[in-house]
Amino acid sequence: MNRVLAGQGWTPRAVGNTGYGSPDFVRVLGRVLLSRHPEEVTSEPPEEPRGADVTLEPEQKVRGWRAFMTAQLMNAPVVIDIAGRRHETHSDRSGYVDLTVEGHDLPPGWHDVTITPVGGISDTAKVMIVDPSVRFGLVSDIDDTVITTSLPRPLIAAYNTFVLTEQARHIVPGMAPMYRELLDDHPGAPIFYLSTGAWNTADTLNRFLRRHGYPAGPLLLTDWGPTNTGWFRSGQQHKRVSLHRLAREFPQIQWVLIGDDGQHDPKIYGDFARDRPDVVRAIGIRELTTTEQVLSHGLPVSIEGFTPRVRRPVPVLRAPDGYGLLRQLRALLAQQG
Repeated sequence: MNRVLAGQGWTPRAVGNTGYGSPDFVRVLGRVLLSRHPEEVTSEPPEEPRGADVTLEPEQKVRGWRAFMTAQLMNAPVVIDIAGRRHETHSDRSGYVDLTVEGHDLPPGWHDVTITPVGGISDTAKVMIVDPSVRFGLVSDIDDTVITTSLPRPLIAAYNTFVLTEQARHIVPGMAPMYRELLDDHPGAPIFYLSTGAWNTADTLNRFLRRHGYPAGPLLLTDWGPTNTGWFRSGQQHKRVSLHRLAREFPQIQWVLIGDDGQHDPKIYGDFARDRPDVVRAIGIRELTTTEQVLSHGLPVSIEGFTPRVRRPVPVLRAPDGYGLLRQLRALLAQQG
């Protein structure tokens, strides 16, 4: 189908996502889509928020469903330019590009790489190269940890994802200042945003995080739609695999894992800390309010209380917002030295 469209005036267009690496490797992430008029910006008619005296950028007024109305180009030949060196690869069955390259010439810091589908339009992808001397890092959940979306409930998730405009989402108090201060205390330390959300929402999430003062960091999202084995992907498995991959790629880093108690973060993080206690310094859990718990899973209390209690091999800190977590984390990290 998409190959037919490509032959009828549709143009392959690269979309770069934020990647990461070390002096030993770089992971480049992106996607290849089809666009008939790639120079045009798709947006809905202006729609000012009620009761708000703010000016929104056009992309902030776009309904969420538009991010999912894309035509991906599978098995498309792609050329990636990293520091002047060309690397060839192909998009996968969902149009995604995920290439790991060893032996590059990028020093620590942020860099641009270029993704170009053959015969199509290029895009720039940011990559974060972590200095090998760094020993501290953050991993943060997104939904109900930095953004309140009540995402796990199917009907609410559909409404938040497909209907609401970008400005309707809200921040969790104190989380952005907490991340900024922790990273200021550890220069060069990375932050990764790990979520079960779809890659289609990456642009929206990046704009939201940037607009509300969250530190820049790679998004580790998942694909949207059915797989070879089922109708839906396992968000829990995605998080487990991503955590273990980060532990392999950055064996020198000890992580602080931040999530919430609305769904499965305490268990996922606890299981990872049990398997790899050498790379986890602490787990921070944002406690949802009673209302948020109901919206998240239908009960007024955390479902963590209904699971078997397992001794955590690392400290677990809890607070309703980032301000409370920051106080506890700073005291703990100072004590650990």
